[in-house]
Amino acid sequence: MTEKKKYTIDDIARELGISKTTVSRAISGKGRVSQETRDKVFSCIEKNDYRPNVIARALSESKTYNIGLLLPNDYAEIDFPFFKECMSGICEKAAQHNYDIILLMVDGKDLTQLRRLISNQKVDGVIVTRALTNPTVRSYLSEEKVPFVVIGTPQSDDPGLVWIDNQNREGSRELTGILLMKGLRRLALVGGSRTHLVTSSRVEGFEDAHNDYHVRVDEKLLFFDVDSYAKAAKAADIILDEKADGIVFMDDFIANMMLGCLRERKIKIPQDLRVASLYDSALLEYHIPAVTSLHFNTRSLGMNACQLLLDRLGESVDGEYVPLNYQVILRESTK
Repeated sequence: MTEKKKYTIDDIARELGISKTTVSRAISGKGRVSQETRDKVFSCIEKNDYRPNVIARALSESKTYNIGLLLPNDYAEIDFPFFKECMSGICEKAAQHNYDIILLMVDGKDLTQLRRLISNQKVDGVIVTRALTNPTVRSYLSEEKVPFVVIGTPQSDDPGLVWIDNQNREGSRELTGILLMKGLRRLALVGGSRTHLVTSSRVEGFEDAHNDYHVRVDEKLLFFDVDSYAKAAKAADIILDEKADGIVFMDDFIANMMLGCLRERKIKIPQDLRVASLYDSALLEYHIPAVTSLHFNTRSLGMNACQLLLDRLGESVDGEYVPLNYQVILRESTK
């Protein structure tokens, strides 16, 4: 078998008897080229299965065809399921439109790597994968006029800010409401960093449900920054001392740690204490007993975030958005 010849702009120009510049203009749509010539060029491209070189295409269109994907520097095991699914969706959608992803770690304060990426014109736009209470990253990107999309619900009312998020507040309200409907009245809430806006959204949903059922939230049963087993153990002791009848975990990692602490203290779920998580994963689905959780389509969240950015970059993405919903999955932990 003979290898198929790789067609180039030189080949197209030679075959049609026109200059390489004319071929390039016909492909990019820039410059004065007659419709007849443009039709001939694209007919030749289709016949010979020509694929423009990405670098040449980028130069002709003043684009890099790269998207910066910003992950928080404190990304850890606690966030693994979320970021894995989200990145998968982002990468899939970017590839569909011939964009590549450049991964970058930032902490919201030290923007050295981000500044270097932007100043060297390495990306056409940026996806910020976690909304922080610190707006430094967003402010910098706005000042540099770099198109960007934020994953997460921002606190500001900036009409120019483009963002997308799971329905964290609504889901938290519904799941907490189900527990209150079951007659629980002393619910504890155990979460991560308060610098993350997703934490605020989940707290608001938790409070909304209590207001719906006219139940007071006990501040002594709210725990944040629970990012280690030692902190989880301390929270578990206070929860048991305060006679809580249920616990809402903000994510699957915290749920797994806390359930370990409760096992050590001989607490039976759901007989002694009912528990639920505001983020689902296999960790909780196959736990014994299985844990009631909120399930989000995080892969679709990533795809939609990428589509929003591609739209800002001038790509045609109409009709490709996926509805973002959540599902309360009731399991044995709240029976």
